[in-house]
Order: sequence, then structure tokens, then C-alpha cells
Amino acid sequence: MKASTLGDLRISSWVAKAGRSVKQELRENLICRLKEDRKIFPGIVGYEQSVTPQIVNAILSRHNFILLGLRGQAKTRILRQLTELLDDEIPVIADSELNDDPFLPVSAEGKRIVAEEGDATPIAWLSKEARYIEKLATPDVTVADIIGDIDPIKAAKLGTKLGDERSVHYGLLPRANRGIFAMNELPDLSGKVQVALFNVMQEGDVQIKGYPIRLQLDVMLVFSANPEDYTARGKIITPLKDRVGSEVRTHYPSSLAQGMAITGQEAWLQRDTDVKLPGFVAEIIEEVAFQARDDSRVDKHSGVSQRLPISLMENVVSNAERRAYSLHEAMPIARVTDLYAALSAVTGKLELEYEGELKGGEAVARDVVRRAIGQVFGRRAVNLTTNVIADYFEADNNLRLPDNIKTEELPQLMSSVPGLLDVARQLAESNAQNDLAAAAEFVLEGLYARKQIARSEERGYSAAEPDMSTATRQRWN
Repeated sequence: MKASTLGDLRISSWVAKAGRSVKQELRENLICRLKEDRKIFPGIVGYEQSVTPQIVNAILSRHNFILLGLRGQAKTRILRQLTELLDDEIPVIADSELNDDPFLPVSAEGKRIVAEEGDATPIAWLSKEARYIEKLATPDVTVADIIGDIDPIKAAKLGTKLGDERSVHYGLLPRANRGIFAMNELPDLSGKVQVALFNVMQEGDVQIKGYPIRLQLDVMLVFSANPEDYTARGKIITPLKDRVGSEVRTHYPSSLAQGMAITGQEAWLQRDTDVKLPGFVAEIIEEVAFQARDDSRVDKHSGVSQRLPISLMENVVSNAERRAYSLHEAMPIARVTDLYAALSAVTGKLELEYEGELKGGEAVARDVVRRAIGQVFGRRAVNLTTNVIADYFEADNNLRLPDNIKTEELPQLMSSVPGLLDVARQLAESNAQNDLAAAAEFVLEGLYARKQIARSEERGYSAAEPDMSTATRQRWN
């Protein structure tokens, strides 16, 4: 049974943890997790040998730390998972504003309650989720928001002077006492608020409206920032950087497999209709992000968030759903052409350089998708011969695939192209007609991306431009 008074707490097993700081608590629980060989940050993929060890070192060193990285690199998710390293519950003085430790209260109110009530001091239990406070830094955030402000009404009710600590309305940081305080996008915080932060971090005191107040807070401070923001929107003042114990750099997935694992884990794919997602479509979706990060028309300083392939995958599946509902398909399947119908998931996530702005966001996104298709097709069809397919179109033949035909009926139309279904069977994931159709369309789109054939609204798939047809085919076969 949990203790309900300070007297009960003194004779409970909790007394062994009395006086332990939150940083020590995180350290001890992390050591237990390491000894048990348990995953430190479940769901975080690709950081096992790079970012995670650095964060572990920071916690073991009892450091405040900052995560530096471009957007969409799981910085906030990592910070929120730190609560898993806290105890399930801790005792606090009931109704205390600053989560006061019953054995060592820091607020004037907490000290008064213990002095008056003694062992009868009522105890409440605070969950680990309630011990995490997060704030997004914006230029309009004030010292009052973070540290606190004088409350004249409170002072009048208590009959105290304005300089009395009891007249202070505490901000977010004091209310995170005995927990974790996270600040996202730290460079956006104004200089004077950063000064208030580091004063509390190091010296434990702060001036509120000219009145000095000493707060011996027990807080783990963690921050996140985009390194490019130091010059783009603001900067972290040097004394604050000096007081942050560890600086950890995050990064995008280093391999396609890691990216696909993240996207598959995060994308919402559990729909009412079971839509099949072929492996080559999932691979192309991830390749789009990798191609965008390498594109000279995309701003490298802004980065290409991992949210891009996640949103793209969801839109691709949604387009396959839409087609299935419209055409009453029994076995809906995502196809390569669904990527072009899902460009809205790409355009909004690309910050373009001047060259890209001139061309337009949709045109750049379309080029990136086309290049991704070509890359994946090149890897998967490396040992396949497609000359006969390109030759068919070179002979002034064309193939139009109507939008109002079911996927499973496409192979009948595609059979008019010599060799197309033979190549498709080697790429299809099953012998089902919809799988064969999706693979055949992949072949056609792959050849189009490689500029071995052309595609237009009028003629559908047709011969490539004269200056690139023969030479291109010889290069890729």
C-alpha cells in the first residue's frame, strides 16, 4: 500500500531513494536497462550505433543535453521517450506547486506545510508521464512563461509583499521540478529567456521583475534544435551552450533498408480495405526521399524530412483505395503510377533553391519521383533484357492503359507488347493477375524513367525521343 503521509513514507521502502536527484534516477534506471539488454529507445531505427550511444553517455554522465539535427529526425520522439527511464511514481507533497520532495521541499509553501504538519503531511504520487514538460520555443516566449512572474492578486490574497516568494506564479520550468523539461527549437528563444534558463540551470537563482528568488530545482534539461537555425532564425547564446553537457547530432537513415523500416513502421496502412503494397513500390517510395536529399534543386540546409516517405506511402495506398472503390476491385493493389497521383505528399515537404523555384515544386517533385523509379528499376531489373519491349515502341507502336479498367484486367491489354509480361513475371510477387499487372506497369514506368520509351497523355507509352532511344537502350542493357 502506498504511503499517504510523510510518517508512512519514512517507514516505507521509498526512504532508501530519498534525496536522489532526477539525473541520478535516470542514470540508475538506464544502467538496469543496459544490464538487461533492453532496447533504450523502442521504435527508433538507425541510431543504434550512432546517436543512441551518445545519449546513453550523456545520461550516464548526468548531463543536460541537446539534440541537433534537421527536421524529421525523431528528435522530439527521443526526448519524450526519456520518461521510460523514470520511476513509475514518486511521492510529492500533496497540492504543492513544485512537486516538492517530502524530505527536501524547495518551495516556501512546501516548507511551510512540512513545518506545520510534520509526519501528517499529506503525500500524493506523481506518475512518470506527469514529470515531463515540453515547450516549443518561439520568439514571443517570455521569462514569465518559462520561469514565472509576480502575481499581485496572489500577493494581495496572502497579504504578502510583491518580493515574497509566495507571490510568484511559477512558469513551466519550476513546475518541472523533479522531472524533465524539454525545449524544442531552442535557437528561437530570445536571448533574455536563454539567460534565465542558464541561471536556473547552474546557479539556481533568477530575478523575477527585479526581485531575486533562489530556486534549487532538481530538473533534467533537454533541448532540440536545427543546426541551421543558428544563422537562419536565431542562435544559442554562448553561456547557455557552455552549460549544456552534451551535444548529440542526429541524422537521416543511412541506408534504404533503414528508411523503409521507419516508413513501414510509421505509415498508417491499416485501412478498412486491405491494399497490397508490392515491395518495389515501397522501395521506390523510400528512394524518393533519398533522391530528394541529393537533388541540387532542394535546399540541403532545410533537409528532407522522413515524414515525406511516410506521407507519400499513405497517399499511394489511399490512391489505390480510391481506384478500388471506384472500379469495384476485389483485390486492390498499389501501383507505380500511384506515386504520381500522390505528389501532394511531396511538394509541401521540399524547400527549393532558386533553380527549383524557377521550375516549380510540382515539376521538381515529378522529376524526383521519376528518378527514384529509374533507380529502383535499375537495381531490380539488372539481369533482365528489355530490348524487345523498347523495340516494339520504336516500331511506332504505342500502348494506352485506360484509367477506368480494373488492375487485374490490364495484363490482357499489356500482352500486345512482346516480352513485357515475361519480364513482369520475373518481378511480380505472385502469379495473380493484379500482381502481374503492377509489375508490368513497373517495367513500363522503369523504361520511361530510363528514357528508353516515352509516355504522354495522348499516346500513352510510345517510342522515346530520337536522340536518346538507341543509345540509352544500349547503355542500360
